[in-house]
Amino acid sequence: MAAGTAGLVYAAGFEARSFRLRRVTVPVLPSGMRPLRVLQVSDIHMVGGQRKKQRWLRSLAGLRPDFVINTGDNLSDPEGVPEVLDALGPLMEFPGAYVFGSNDYYGPALRNPARYLFEKAQGRHGLNGNAPAVNVVHNPWEDLRDGFDGAGWLNLTNTRGTLKIEGVSVELTGLDDPHIKRDRYAQVAGGPSGGADFSMGVVHAPYLRVLDSFTADGYPLVLAGHTHGGQLCLPFYGAFVTNCDLDTDRVKGLSTHTAETRTAYLHVSAGCGTNRYTPVRFACPPEVTLLTLVGRE
Repeated sequence: MAAGTAGLVYAAGFEARSFRLRRVTVPVLPSGMRPLRVLQVSDIHMVGGQRKKQRWLRSLAGLRPDFVINTGDNLSDPEGVPEVLDALGPLMEFPGAYVFGSNDYYGPALRNPARYLFEKAQGRHGLNGNAPAVNVVHNPWEDLRDGFDGAGWLNLTNTRGTLKIEGVSVELTGLDDPHIKRDRYAQVAGGPSGGADFSMGVVHAPYLRVLDSFTADGYPLVLAGHTHGGQLCLPFYGAFVTNCDLDTDRVKGLSTHTAETRTAYLHVSAGCGTNRYTPVRFACPPEVTLLTLVGRE
């Protein structure tokens, strides 16, 4: 009991607030193209009063990325939109794009964490195999969208967009959240347009059907979040669940995905927040990632 109590105090009182910056180099750009620095922010799950998280997010502008990608789940409080926009304000001075996750649309509910293990064993995740959610709290996601759009960030909800970075064109193809079956890949299918210097895919939850589609269509890189890196992990073992059908070996960080005859890089952010009802992390500190994209050679 003493060990369990100490672990809970550590997970909630220290590690959940021990924010980290992960740096990753990804060899995906065409030969001869200058490197691009991409800051991926995911799964903020903002709750009112999280001042340390807000200060830390504001400080990230000092990294001076070429552009920012927000992979969703910004909210864990219907009243949290102003604090999200304030915390991300300095980053919204840079070019950027975003997709939403289920927690941007719907408020969190108290849930037994053991259900994630049961659903994994049964092959059920989110609304993919479960009954539709009823009597849920609707978050003011429109206000969040308007704030991001007003700053010039691209809304990648089942659509494409292009960022111009000092003469370099970056094509972004995004999907709405597969965890609640809002993804519509048919609307963006066909692969990179060929008119951009570099193309990549963006989605909140890294479901295999989405990764297969992006990879088979020839995107060299896909960014995702959602998994929280497992959130509660066992040292020297890793994550128990991913909260989707992705395997636990790829629950966070850089890996690859193969579909048909093609292979893409996949980066899954462990995110920098938690559901307000499970504000703990263990062996999986909160993070954002600065990805440096370099030439394939």
